[in-house]
Amino acid sequence: MSFSGAQGEYAGLRAIKCYHEACSEGHRNICLIPISAHGTNPASAQMAGMKVEPINVSRDGSIDISHLASKVEKHGKNLACLMITYPSTNGVFEETIADVCQMIHDNGGQVYLDGANMNAQVGLCRPGDYGSDVSHLNLHKTFCIPHGGGGPGMGPIGVKAHLAPFLPTHPVVNPMADMGRHSKSFGVVSAAPFGSSAILPISWAYIKMMGPRGLRKATQVAILNANYMSKRLEGHYKTLFKGQKSSLVAHEFILDVRDFKKTANIEAVDIAKRLMDYGFHAPTMSWPVAGTLMIEPTESEDKEELDRFCDALIYIKQEINDIEEGRMDIRTNPLTMAPHTQAQVISSDWNRPYTREQAAFPAPFVHAETKVWPSVGRIDDIYGDKHLVCTCPPILPAY
Repeated sequence: MSFSGAQGEYAGLRAIKCYHEACSEGHRNICLIPISAHGTNPASAQMAGMKVEPINVSRDGSIDISHLASKVEKHGKNLACLMITYPSTNGVFEETIADVCQMIHDNGGQVYLDGANMNAQVGLCRPGDYGSDVSHLNLHKTFCIPHGGGGPGMGPIGVKAHLAPFLPTHPVVNPMADMGRHSKSFGVVSAAPFGSSAILPISWAYIKMMGPRGLRKATQVAILNANYMSKRLEGHYKTLFKGQKSSLVAHEFILDVRDFKKTANIEAVDIAKRLMDYGFHAPTMSWPVAGTLMIEPTESEDKEELDRFCDALIYIKQEINDIEEGRMDIRTNPLTMAPHTQAQVISSDWNRPYTREQAAFPAPFVHAETKVWPSVGRIDDIYGDKHLVCTCPPILPAY
């Protein structure tokens, strides 16, 4: 076990590295990573002692097969592995995933499949069938562990038989001891051999209570929810990537809002902050594509909540339209000034060219009884990023 998906990545990559060394191919140190992969991948590869080579993606968000082939040809003798997220963080199922994995295997490499998006696979497909040699599972995304706020995270890994002897070990509790093969392990990843073991009963109970049918349905509903939302927003926002043949997305999708910068001086950050006035925490912003919003509804919310979120985005799009058509000021408007705190709205010093009601109660579903007030108004994010302030207490001399 490991404390996070990133630790799982590191453990899996180290197992791959040890496998190559055991095969007298320790020179294999090139890790190919598509730019659509999960963000921790390059860092994990570097920490595992590998050299990262990025792979481009096509216009539809899938791997550029020709670019991958050229990289494989160039680094074939030193190819250690490919790290790939499936479905990709661009929100599409790689339709050539089996061919991609086979290309890597044909050139002596291994395939590490990032399990961050297992939420779109459980009960429908198995990574080992289409070519993965090692994968981690983000229990905190797919198997009911609460996600966010810095943890808790869990990233257990699964490997094919040829990599099993190279899994991490532990000096006190050795999970490989009964197999008699732990001597080939590269060592310890986590001081706690079973990771955050106290939270594992949650995932175990979830899996037992859901059963095979329930787990499969959760996956199907997660994919359905994402496609429903993408379709509902179709006339207002552009979904950046869709499947080549199906024109569908996976369990998440990316809204391309970059054009609004030219037409209304509105960026993704403005939409994200404005969503707070509607009672929503913003989705992932400017990743994996700068200037966009990535929405991952999962299977957890009912249709009413999905519609409420879509309605909020549609209301925001109408506000953008008002700016584009001159009905709102391009500099001082509800988006560029969002979020609106209670102190701002009730202050007698209100000099903005839009009403307090439009600021704090912009839609019929935002009721006074259920209103969630942002505690802080608009801040200068860039200034904060460049001017760090240490909040640590001063070190006092010992007397």
